Amino acid sequence: MEPFYYNHMNKNQQAAYRAMQQGLTNLSDEFQIPRLEGKDLSNVFFELRLDHPEIFWASGFKYKYYPDSPNLILIPEYLFDKGKIREHQKAMDARVEKLARPAMKLTELEKERYIHDFICEHVHYDKLKKPYSHEIIGPLGQGVGVCEGIAKSVKILCDTLGIWCMIALCGNNPEKGIKYRHTWNIVKIGKTYYHLDATFDNSLGKCSQTGEEIRYDYFNLDDKAIFRDHEPLIAPAPACTDSDHFYYKEKKLSFTKQEDVYKRSLQAAKKGKTLTFHWRGGYLTKEVLRELLDLIEKAGKERQKTALIKLNWPQAVLRVRYTDEAIQPIVTMEKANEGEENPEGTASL
Repeated sequence: MEPFYYNHMNKNQQAAYRAMQQGLTNLSDEFQIPRLEGKDLSNVFFELRLDHPEIFWASGFKYKYYPDSPNLILIPEYLFDKGKIREHQKAMDARVEKLARPAMKLTELEKERYIHDFICEHVHYDKLKKPYSHEIIGPLGQGVGVCEGIAKSVKILCDTLGIWCMIALCGNNPEKGIKYRHTWNIVKIGKTYYHLDATFDNSLGKCSQTGEEIRYDYFNLDDKAIFRDHEPLIAPAPACTDSDHFYYKEKKLSFTKQEDVYKRSLQAAKKGKTLTFHWRGGYLTKEVLRELLDLIEKAGKERQKTALIKLNWPQAVLRVRYTDEAIQPIVTMEKANEGEENPEGTASL
């Protein structure tokens, strides 16, 4: 598939990229590349591995140079010894092929959902940050990973299934308590680009740990929606301008009328099913939210049930479950994140 970051580099960076790719693929102890300044060198090394998540064994590098030489000698650092790398390569190739096989004949959109659901059902966020958690070997081999490893896993599965995909990268923001850079994916379905953040949906559903219903709050968002709770990008990426194919909108679970929220809540209370919906009937202010919560609670009372509500406020997504227990309605504020902290807190609204 298209090496997105490579195509946005200048010629000298591209030459270094190609030399790195060859040296790392050959498991060389050291090799020459065109000379770059330190920051450019680090960026090329990092972006090469975003374009090619199959190069999972390269964790860092050192380099040396001679003042009059136009080249550097790159000395890569590998996660494993070369024999182990080859074993892992073989295992990863087989794993990716096995995972992709059942989805080969699906549509692009179905393939995207298949990959998203696999991440949500089988991978949990690795707070310990093991060395392999940033690479595909974590999520695909061990069932654990951080956002970088998850985004790389989504990309390699998309590449295998023929879906255009790249890895988006935003910065940290200490003022907001955001300590780390975050990565997710941009996919092209048909001719249109969308944001897909499997890590954030994973943090909400926690399917791999609790078996809860999968969340799609971050499935095919446009730029306006994703940057409600994501920091600005620090690397190039295509613009995502289409809001019409957001998951909940496609599934007719994106409501603009309060009466629809009430009717669907009444159905959920009657059938004992969980209702997850998106509100797009204007801004979700505290006043509008209070009105929606009153309707949800009213629907429960009519069925002698109590509403348990989870709210992803930035994305205006509510999950409603009814219980027969005689308790006060509970509203839990959810904060999609990378698993660094407990994302939930009880709200009083």
